[in-house]
Amino acid sequence: MTKSQVNPIPEGMHSVTPYLTCAGASDAIAFYTKAFGATELMRLPGPQGTVMHGQIKIGDSIIMLGEECPERNALGPKARNGTSVTIHLYVNDADAAFAKAVAAGATVKMPLEDMFWGDRYGVLEDPFGHQWSLATHMRDVSGEEMQQAMQKMTQA
Repeated sequence: MTKSQVNPIPEGMHSVTPYLTCAGASDAIAFYTKAFGATELMRLPGPQGTVMHGQIKIGDSIIMLGEECPERNALGPKARNGTSVTIHLYVNDADAAFAKAVAAGATVKMPLEDMFWGDRYGVLEDPFGHQWSLATHMRDVSGEEMQQAMQKMTQA
């Protein structure tokens, strides 16, 4: 196959794909399967049963992940004392998805609430230190309505 025949974005991938570094990537794949209904697409085994590279699919999105490797400065959020990244997951039923993730071992960082921008929204932390926001879009809100609600919040 010549270069011109190769799709520059592989089949099934989107323009942006999260790559998670996890202390215990194999356990992370099992957690994401249980908590978020992920499907494991592939796993490239590393030394001592680690996962050098893996891919899972949640809904229509692929997430790549791999094992922590301090010698390559590949550290997960716990090794870095936190994360500044949140993975946002839209679901059909935020309450059910939230409860399922908590039952699987996620920690609630912000309980589910109906938000001014029209989503039912909450935030969880997975056992590997990655932060996830879960949401179901409940109603469409105009930009003007959002602006008014935001001003109201900041004045309170």
